Amino acid sequence: MRPTMKRLLARTWLKLNGWKTFGTIDHDKFVMIAAPHTSNWDLIYMLAVGWEMNVKIRWLGKHTIFRPPFGWIFRRLGGIPVDRRAHHNLVEQAAQHLREADAMVLAVPPAGTRSARPYWKSGFYWIAHTAGVPIALGFLDYGKREGGVGGFFTPTGDVHKDMDVLREFYADKRGKIPKNESRIRLREEDREEAA
Repeated sequence: MRPTMKRLLARTWLKLNGWKTFGTIDHDKFVMIAAPHTSNWDLIYMLAVGWEMNVKIRWLGKHTIFRPPFGWIFRRLGGIPVDRRAHHNLVEQAAQHLREADAMVLAVPPAGTRSARPYWKSGFYWIAHTAGVPIALGFLDYGKREGGVGGFFTPTGDVHKDMDVLREFYADKRGKIPKNESRIRLREEDREEAA
């Protein structure tokens, strides 16, 4: 589908559902946080917001959704299958893809699932840090029916300080199913405090 057609389709879908988009994209490659992630609808709205903003989003998804008969559709929509049970140095692989690409937007849902969890997974942070690219504060706020990018920041390596920035930004963002929202905290923060 041509970009202009995607944009028109996305704009129509979002308008019919009462959504607005916010933010500007001023980087060619970055990791985009996809949060809060509480519903299967998040993928549809994330893609619509991306298309409306004229951004081709690549995203990580559970490997099982890429099986036949619909797997090819998810790949065509920018999906990259990930087996969450296996640890195959995903951070380094994703960082390498970003370093080698001329332009790439990699959306990562830090909760790692649609269910409430006590911690975000840190992959989004370490992918960006390892690749030397910024992190975009991508969001879907079902409470306000808004989506977009709330700015960029470059991870400093000071996990707690950087996570404070994220906690402040995402504090008022509501997922489609608020009870499924995960706590905005990384396990590394607890380790730092215990040390």
